Amino acid sequence: MIKFYSIEKSDFKIRNKILKSIKNVIKKNNFILGDEVLEFENRFSKFCGSKYAISCSNGTDAITLALLSLNLKRNSEVILPAMTYASTFYAIINAGLKPVLVDINSDNPLINLEKIKRKINKKTKVIMPVHLYGSVVDIDALKKKISNNIFIVDDCAQAHGAKFNNRKRVGGENVSDISTFSLYPGKNLGAYGDAGIITTNNFKFCDRIKNIRNIGASKKFNHETIGLNNRLDTLQASILIHKLDRLSKLNKNRVSISKIYIKKITNRKIKFLNYSKYAVFHQFVIRVKNRNNFISYMNKNKIETGLHYPHTINQMKFYKNNFKKIKFPNAENLAKECVSLPIDPMLKKNEIDYIVKIINNF
Repeated sequence: MIKFYSIEKSDFKIRNKILKSIKNVIKKNNFILGDEVLEFENRFSKFCGSKYAISCSNGTDAITLALLSLNLKRNSEVILPAMTYASTFYAIINAGLKPVLVDINSDNPLINLEKIKRKINKKTKVIMPVHLYGSVVDIDALKKKISNNIFIVDDCAQAHGAKFNNRKRVGGENVSDISTFSLYPGKNLGAYGDAGIITTNNFKFCDRIKNIRNIGASKKFNHETIGLNNRLDTLQASILIHKLDRLSKLNKNRVSISKIYIKKITNRKIKFLNYSKYAVFHQFVIRVKNRNNFISYMNKNKIETGLHYPHTINQMKFYKNNFKKIKFPNAENLAKECVSLPIDPMLKKNEIDYIVKIINNF
């Protein structure tokens, strides 16, 4: 069976370094906000090109912390795409704000900038682009369509290392007000458990986020604000330090695999999405009309596939009553037809060729 993604394969070359770091953390007996946490934050901010990076417990909390740091009035509106993972939506609700959905583009998985413009009103305080599947929203183009009093908080959970252009990375300087990342195990940069990180170039936001994530305290027993317990533990940070060193190489592998898929998959039943120029292909998503048959066919041929995602936000049971008369056709069509192909950066050439062959024979 060709696995969808193997963390063991990806990390094999650094396994001994990781084990050594874990033993070192245990030996030092410093499990919360230890030296490795600060080291990882510094390395990640340098990697992205941001002034500050604040680690936290997971990607959902990263968005919640980012929104809380803005000190917005309750039920201020946050615009986000209808096609994203539920966490993006939940974080807005948990921050006491109101989510406003916008459709994606017809040919790619990213929020439609023109439709954003139509949704903006006096209550709009945040636009939340999602760099879905590792494809990047044009933030510069977005800025031209909104006023300066609207914050941009982008969800970069699937875009570690992706670029807007040849120089500027997601999460870097002069891009968004705040950028949030999940470090869930299956991400391009993933921990061995839940983890997240936030980047910003605004010291005020950085300071607030640090306090909120640490039970409202800048240091122990000095509780300055109402806070949460959203810290990244030292063990995960020690692992992520080594994994960050390999991120660019593994991203290049993902891009190479995607180019082979695009060039060699010729079955007309398969439709490709348009990814941004400097995408990192967290997922390689295709569209196919008879999805269930396709997935069964791939399973019979011992190839794992994934679904990202089979339901749009407005179709989810807990919230769909709010959208009885509102449709998001581009997002809904993608949800109905999307299938994720294996994009494991450690796939071998013969495995990639086999996947292509099986798809072309479908």
